[in-house]
Amino acid sequence: MAEIKSHEFEGFLQKSARLYRIYLIYGPDRGLVSERAAMIAGKTGIDQNDPFSVTKLDVGDLQKEPGRLVDEAQSIGLFGGEKLIWIRGAANEKYLVDAIAFLSGAALEAASIIIEAGDLKKGSALRKTVEAARAAVAIPCYADDGRALNALIDNELSAEGLGITPAARQALVALIGGDRIASRNEIRKLALYCRGMGTIDDHHVTEIIGDASAISVDDAVDAILSGNSNSFLHAMQKITSSKTSVFLVLQACLRQFQLLDTMRAEMDEKRLPPAQVMQTLGRHLHFRRKPIMEQALKSWSADAISRETKRLQAAVLQTRQRQILEDSIAMQTLLSTTLQSARRPQA
Repeated sequence: MAEIKSHEFEGFLQKSARLYRIYLIYGPDRGLVSERAAMIAGKTGIDQNDPFSVTKLDVGDLQKEPGRLVDEAQSIGLFGGEKLIWIRGAANEKYLVDAIAFLSGAALEAASIIIEAGDLKKGSALRKTVEAARAAVAIPCYADDGRALNALIDNELSAEGLGITPAARQALVALIGGDRIASRNEIRKLALYCRGMGTIDDHHVTEIIGDASAISVDDAVDAILSGNSNSFLHAMQKITSSKTSVFLVLQACLRQFQLLDTMRAEMDEKRLPPAQVMQTLGRHLHFRRKPIMEQALKSWSADAISRETKRLQAAVLQTRQRQILEDSIAMQTLLSTTLQSARRPQA
């Protein structure tokens, strides 16, 4: 079983990363997932700016063409050489699992595959398939603990020739940690503010750092499902100010509606109440989020969930086709979903 623990990642990156062909990077810290995927991509030695060598796909692209991943991995590049296939937004899709199961037994001599996924529970099909394959490796990404946060602080501040007092460090650690990219951006903002000062004091932290640990894509999705436009806009303001991609919210919202679709089908087929469905299909959800999902099950019909899921999928495709408008497309789509939630009857 090839799984790299958080504290093993740096050593793995330097010594062993090139021994594998398939990389599954997953977990609740979306910023850390994205960061580690980029680091592994860099280790492949493939020019990330070469469109003939790098193919970036959203998992929705594979839904439309289930055989595309296998075709891409086994095809020869236009100018030969190594190629990289980079998949974002994976969850536990059967068509992706089947493709990885096939490719893990094939000889991938000139192709590497990176898969960015959300929080996959132990025993999920995608994790099991990757962990059982000799040429594949799974890399979980969980929120930084105190040790990892202190290392991040030291790395970023030393690059700017800055020190930090114990009181300032304690205050800074308390305000970051929800998302790796958001945390790094907050530290860099602090370093820029204190450039040339030599040492950062606690009052510098309170003056310049927002509560990055409170920046959560889940908060935005919960506001969408609740139909609370004010909470949605507040959450999106935090997310955009931290330079976290708005696309991540769109992606997370789509996953929630896909889960709602499964739950609602179970409700209707077996004539079960929402609370009972939550006990089985919603066990992995954080306890704070369960009442929101349960209310959504009550207020959204199966047809309405299906229509909204298709609309969100179409928006994801539009952001890939027109990347310059990605943020605008995502924001308009998510706000529309929020307003639709607000119009639905609350039980």
